[in-house]
Amino acid sequence: MTTRREAQEALALRLGSTQEARWMVAEVLGPSGPGGAPLEGHAAERLSAMAARRCAGEPLQYVLGSWAFRTLELAVDRRALIPRPETEEVAGAAITEARRAGAGVEHPVLVDLGTGTGAIALSLAVELEGVLPGLQVWATDADAGALALAAENRARVAARHRGAAERVRLRLGSWFGALPGELAGRVQVVVANPPHVSEEEWGHLDPAVRSEPRQALVAAASGDGTPGMAAVEAVLAGARGWLARDGAVVVELSPAQAPAAEALAVSLGYADVRVRRDLAGRDRAVVARS
Repeated sequence: MTTRREAQEALALRLGSTQEARWMVAEVLGPSGPGGAPLEGHAAERLSAMAARRCAGEPLQYVLGSWAFRTLELAVDRRALIPRPETEEVAGAAITEARRAGAGVEHPVLVDLGTGTGAIALSLAVELEGVLPGLQVWATDADAGALALAAENRARVAARHRGAAERVRLRLGSWFGALPGELAGRVQVVVANPPHVSEEEWGHLDPAVRSEPRQALVAAASGDGTPGMAAVEAVLAGARGWLARDGAVVVELSPAQAPAAEALAVSLGYADVRVRRDLAGRDRAVVARS
């Protein structure tokens, strides 16, 4: 009978990756266990099926069914984009702005547009728990499937952070159209990772990335012709009517879009506009304060 160690070695050869084989074995058999422990038939079958999906080009994260984002372990599947390290940094920037803008506010309001897995919204709620009393986090998405996945992750997070998870309110709809009108002028932070890949870029992406939801990745050109920046433009322009005084909008973007997004934010009348870089030194988000 095949052992855990033998199964992992065989997977590594099949996948061409020892790390991916280790992750798959941990997903099926648990994070630890004796290497000589025998595999039961159903475990071997599941590992073989996972390997086949990965070899067919499916992203590792979808094959595993979950992925880490900041302090959370979230369910991931084809209904939404895979949470990425760059977006973890965008969430961090939003948390920093929320601490500043929400300090002393009786019921601070944060909004995550296009929430997908719910990664940003749930991270805000968990990491600001006890920091901003009375916090409300609103998470919107135009895709019902993605919003259902966010709801599953909210329930998942509630197992360890019930109070924080209960602060996240999910709403179906496009951008600000999903929010109740009474929030206008009361939001401390708007954060979004909107589609920001151009049509031309889409054709050159890795096949694994192209297996993620296209509508969550690709956007048209903005008004000034910047490729893929239409959704970034919509968030920056729309946030002006929803932010409270001294609030902020944090928007993820492609590095090539940073100059145009910064110029757009200035033209919209934001008082303080900065571009944040990711850990690789690439322009990754625009942060604009009202």
